[in-house]
Amino acid sequence: MSEERRASNFIEEFINQDLASGRFDHVKTRFPPEPNGYLHIGHAKALCVDFGIARKYGGSCNLRFDDTNPAKEEKAFVEGIQADIEWLGFKWDKLYFASDFFDKLYEIACSMIRRGLAYVDDQTPEEMRANRGTLTQPGVNSPYRDRSVEENLDLFERMKNGEFPDGSRVLRAKIDMASPNVLLRDPTIYRIKHMHHHRAGDKWCIYPMYDFQHPIQDAIEGITHSLCSLEYEIHRPLYDWFVNHAEISDQPPRQIEFARLNIERTVMSKRLLRQLVETGTVSGWDDPRMPTLVAMRRRGYPAAAIIDFTGRVGVAKADSTVEGNLLDHCVREALADTAPRAMAVLNPLKLTMTNWPEDEFDTLTVENHPDHPEMGTRTVRFSKHILIEREDFMEEPVKKFFRLAPGKEVRLKGAYIIRCDEVVKNAAGEITELKCSVDLDSRSGSEGANRKVKGTLHWLSACDARPAEFRLYEPILAEEPAQAEPEPEATDEDAGEAAEPVADDFMSRLNPNSLQVVRGFCEPVIADSKVGDTFQFLRMGYFCKDPDSTEALPVFNRTVGLKDSWAKVAK
Repeated sequence: MSEERRASNFIEEFINQDLASGRFDHVKTRFPPEPNGYLHIGHAKALCVDFGIARKYGGSCNLRFDDTNPAKEEKAFVEGIQADIEWLGFKWDKLYFASDFFDKLYEIACSMIRRGLAYVDDQTPEEMRANRGTLTQPGVNSPYRDRSVEENLDLFERMKNGEFPDGSRVLRAKIDMASPNVLLRDPTIYRIKHMHHHRAGDKWCIYPMYDFQHPIQDAIEGITHSLCSLEYEIHRPLYDWFVNHAEISDQPPRQIEFARLNIERTVMSKRLLRQLVETGTVSGWDDPRMPTLVAMRRRGYPAAAIIDFTGRVGVAKADSTVEGNLLDHCVREALADTAPRAMAVLNPLKLTMTNWPEDEFDTLTVENHPDHPEMGTRTVRFSKHILIEREDFMEEPVKKFFRLAPGKEVRLKGAYIIRCDEVVKNAAGEITELKCSVDLDSRSGSEGANRKVKGTLHWLSACDARPAEFRLYEPILAEEPAQAEPEPEATDEDAGEAAEPVADDFMSRLNPNSLQVVRGFCEPVIADSKVGDTFQFLRMGYFCKDPDSTEALPVFNRTVGLKDSWAKVAK
């Protein structure tokens, strides 16, 4: 995908204006995740914007972990996020952590107190919430708003020294309790949390709020353009206020918002994804049903498909929802030329070739990819006992069913034409076996192979087939909500968390069929492959070998299915 296709015209227009006016003479962006979970497909869009814009303008992009909330942040998330970024092919210029600047941020907060721009508030969270006002009513000044500079400095230092319990005091910016933008009504900039930090250890028991730390650190790093998702548009006046009053940059960054990525039947909130993990609804952050990048990698998605998808979606000013089929299409396109072909039978039905000797085998050479002879060939053995997909047989075939049926012929891929002569059933009337005959002159590659039949099936020789587990996935949400998920209200929590929309009925919308596990069989070459290897199982879809595989039982995740013309006809 070209840089021009990935870039957003309106973002470029802003940047072009800034460069032309002399506001900036270069472009420097940053990608600032909070390490409280793994990146998901929505973050991939932000990655492509942040890194892509920097690359397009010959600039640089920093990676910064905004680790200001020790309650949910872990070293494992830091390492996982770095691995995801590298997997997508991006390279950051400098690596920063907000925690590296805690001393600097504390000094800036003290400077704001000295200049009468911040104060320590003793109100309870409930009192602060009640006094904040509404969208139509102004807030009420805190009774502690006019404390002296000396008292505020003393209390803030004692907060830092651990003299007060969690929630007993906060440091607030003194802006305007009557502002129509609720976020400007004296927002909290420091709160007390006696918690161990994954990098700072126990040095700090006060931590800066995201809306305070984030813009100031952008300014410290010399970021020119702070590119962020649309829900931060309302935060922009607060962003600018902190940058301007921190007095650390003559060229304050410019914040530009773009629409976040929404995909049908996909959870795009880190908070909700964490809920899935913590409730055991999924096996972990890398469960292949999750939209996290680590899960997509495990499922077999190529990084190129993710980049292609974000480029096709583009960058817009207004929120919209993308069909999941587009992502599937990008995955198929990326795998079409790279995944070797092989055969697996997920729901086997046994065929016995009545005119084939019991102990005789025919070794056949088949191609690994029809369009890439350089991928080579492999051998499969045809024998008396064959396995096919149960759904490839119909005792009373409907119109346009070109698979196997009584008295009908099909070709087994790369092998022979066979005819179903007899259907064997058990006492319950269930089909247990098909007795078939082989056209011995129809071997693929021979002169008799030119005889045409309408159906071609994949198959396995029963003597060579290896047991395997197949995990088939559907979207984790059964259906889209009736209404768009609500925008967040202003809270005293980190803006990075509060900005994630939450739906009350989320758990009730989970798809009970998001995972189906079946036991079947596969070729030996598939069973002996490496974890992470991806194949196209003929007529079944693209599959990737999972880390849960054992020598006795390989496990394969269906990455994405193939287009099924018969399924369309059946509907």
